[in-house]
Amino acid sequence: MNKSSLRFAVASLLLGASFTASAASLVTKPLVISGVIHEVLGPSLRCTSKLGGTLVGHGSDPVLGQVAFMGKDCVTPNPPLLTFSDGRITLLTASGEVIYANYSGQAVPTGDGKVAFSNATFQITGGTGRYFRASGGGDFAGSQELLTGAGTIKLSGKITYRE
Repeated sequence: MNKSSLRFAVASLLLGASFTASAASLVTKPLVISGVIHEVLGPSLRCTSKLGGTLVGHGSDPVLGQVAFMGKDCVTPNPPLLTFSDGRITLLTASGEVIYANYSGQAVPTGDGKVAFSNATFQITGGTGRYFRASGGGDFAGSQELLTGAGTIKLSGKITYRE
């Protein structure tokens, strides 16, 4: 086989594989992740307020199964509220695939040493594996203890990805 024929064969094979990969059906499914979080506030040079939060947690979803997550956000005190913005979170699924999302919202004091999340939203920006170019988003709710940073979270929305 000469070089031109070999190149043509390889190009044809790769082109065929790309058509097969793009033929996967696009699905939209509900996303309802319930879990626990722990957030620590501290200095963050990337934030205008110079105050940021780093969070870790885990939870479960009927579609994704068990998930672990970690994220960072910028926190701006607007007494009595705390506004969190420019949040970026990474969700690791049990299959090893990753989903990326942005988030923002407010933390409202409840009067008992906790804050409740308000006007909080997330937007899915992509991922790996079947979640490559995933999209979607929704709202999230929950609360967090001010002294310990421990809390609960529930993300409710939709995710669109190739199945």
